[in-house]
Amino acid sequence: MTGTQTTPITDQPEHRYVLTLGCPDRLGIVARISSFLTEVGGWITEAAYHSDADTGWFFTRQAIRTDSVPYTADELRERFATEVADWLGPETEWKLTDSRDTKSIVLLVSKETHCLIDLLGRAHRGELPATISAVIGNHAELEDLATRFGIPFHHVPFARDRKSEAFAELARVVDGFDPDAVVLARFMQILPPKLCEAWAGRAINIHHSFLPSFVGARPYHQAFARGVKLIGATCHYVTADLDAGPIIEQDVIRVDHSDSVTDMVRQGRDIETLVLARGLRWHLEDRILVHGRRTVIFN
Repeated sequence: MTGTQTTPITDQPEHRYVLTLGCPDRLGIVARISSFLTEVGGWITEAAYHSDADTGWFFTRQAIRTDSVPYTADELRERFATEVADWLGPETEWKLTDSRDTKSIVLLVSKETHCLIDLLGRAHRGELPATISAVIGNHAELEDLATRFGIPFHHVPFARDRKSEAFAELARVVDGFDPDAVVLARFMQILPPKLCEAWAGRAINIHHSFLPSFVGARPYHQAFARGVKLIGATCHYVTADLDAGPIIEQDVIRVDHSDSVTDMVRQGRDIETLVLARGLRWHLEDRILVHGRRTVIFN
């Protein structure tokens, strides 16, 4: 299966290898990585570090110009594994990606249009470092939007008495694209634990509240009933715990006593689109490192 990129990506920097790494903190990590990159001729264009005193964990993200290194990505991975990762120890979590490898997104939708329209527009303008391979809906209403942008649409209906079959079909279609990101763009279905595990670190949800407040359904109605003065949205990775996955991005907007639920929904949609777009882009650019229930984001 192949996807459609309606406009070439035009706002990307020169090609880079991106190294992300997390490991137990210790003396000499930065020196070891820097020495390795110097030895292979790596021209570093970005370098970020974080040492977490609470967990005793170290995180880093390094971007290296590919034209400065006389190795393919696979060759560089092999050298890094033996010369650095093995020295850091078995708990080390790391990956090295090549920005020349085009990433893929699959969007899951229901009936709400705002997140879908926003992401289709960003992809059309070349603002996402990836291809939207497909849009999958549990309703057929949004097919026209997807096809206007040249994106294949797949309808997977979710009848109450056939949800397990529907999720099996959804998994078959999604996995056929082997996407780097599975985006629940207001997809009003709760993924079963099996899919949460299969898509761990790739499934991204936008929840229309400032988590951990107002989890579950109808959060704007919950916020209205509570008389809050701020409403927000949360982009997070999907886990089997409902709306409790590692948080990627959040934002808020102020409301007051004169705002109705309808007003909150309208204003909240603006926040939802911005938060989801930011979080997805950081994911695609390998700027997010997950450790337990928390994230470190080098943005």
